[in-house]
Amino acid sequence: MCGSHMGKKTIITIAGDLGSGKSSNADKIAGLLDYSRFSSGDFMRAVAQRHGMTVEEINEHAEEHPEIDHEVDNEVKKAGEKEKLVIDSRTAFHWIPESFKVYLKLDPKLAAARIYEQMLQGQRISQHADSIDHMYEQTVRRKESERKRYLALYGFDSTDTSVFDLIIDTATAPLEKVSEKIIEEYQRWRDS
Repeated sequence: MCGSHMGKKTIITIAGDLGSGKSSNADKIAGLLDYSRFSSGDFMRAVAQRHGMTVEEINEHAEEHPEIDHEVDNEVKKAGEKEKLVIDSRTAFHWIPESFKVYLKLDPKLAAARIYEQMLQGQRISQHADSIDHMYEQTVRRKESERKRYLALYGFDSTDTSVFDLIIDTATAPLEKVSEKIIEEYQRWRDS
């Protein structure tokens, strides 16, 4: 089914806590559904690299320079004009309310351990930390920075999960199970 159906788009927006598996699930789901993929995180990392900053530094920089968030969100809005798309972004649910909105939860301490391990394996080259505790501090600081920025810029609290169609805690669920659940619930949502 393509196009709008009862005000619904063939777009899945995936938001969530840092390290909760947004990108991995978005990649998997896009592949399984044969949808296109957009990552605001990848775009933000490119912006950070262009400015010679880490992800943490660009987030702090964005607190005083709202044009950073506007640049990222303009790309998200452009992506939202398409169909058959999976977007991992903390703001896409807001810009594309007709999408199937997913929130992936994860305890911040577990998130820090996951992110640190990925960093050590070379999967997160734009992030740096000396230890899991250091990564935890960065994770908490970044989440609060994003929450404050989005509240000030757009009037929504990025930690409020009440607007999402599906919320999954990824602490114990393997990637395949999370992706399967998202697809199953998305198809139910599309058909309703």
